Amino acid sequence: MTKRSEAKYKIDRRMGQNIWGRPKSPVNKREYGPGQHGQRRKGKLSDFGTQLKAKQKLKGYYGNISERQFYAVYVEATRLKGDSGENLIGLLERRLDTVVYRAKFVATMFAARQFINHGHIKVNGRRVNIASYKVKVGDVIEVKESSRQLAFVLEASQLPERDVPDFIEVDHGKMSAKVARIPGLSEVPFPVQMEPHLIVEFYSR
Repeated sequence: MTKRSEAKYKIDRRMGQNIWGRPKSPVNKREYGPGQHGQRRKGKLSDFGTQLKAKQKLKGYYGNISERQFYAVYVEATRLKGDSGENLIGLLERRLDTVVYRAKFVATMFAARQFINHGHIKVNGRRVNIASYKVKVGDVIEVKESSRQLAFVLEASQLPERDVPDFIEVDHGKMSAKVARIPGLSEVPFPVQMEPHLIVEFYSR
């Protein structure tokens, strides 16, 4: 299974931040962007630029999902009651690939998507191979029995760089997880500051 490390690190360098908090991120050594002119790109961003960067950062964090998918999530968030920025985060956290990543069944958000696409995950006992599948509170997500001893799965559960958040209940012995509740922005363990209100402003222009 490919780890797509180049894609992860390219996003980190473009954002100038270690958005997943990974110890091997190139941003840990140099915070400027890629390319020979990377160090010159430190000019002050306009309001539009700040909003765009906030959108790119959040999209990148959730596995660099497509603009079409991301906008569809935003539209759904605006139709729900309450704060649209909070709703946006709640919907992104309900994606199956996000839950698989949060439960530490795999090491990265990119790996989570591929793991699901290859048929290694069940939801409530049924195989689901759609990474954007929307999980509900109380749903049980589990790694298929024949996949539980895969080396990268066992390694991911032992990763010291992040913990399983308390809105997900995990049993790594059974390789199963349950969504206890939909989290608010303040509960989501982002390694860097995310600003969903700027994304709402970006799309509301």
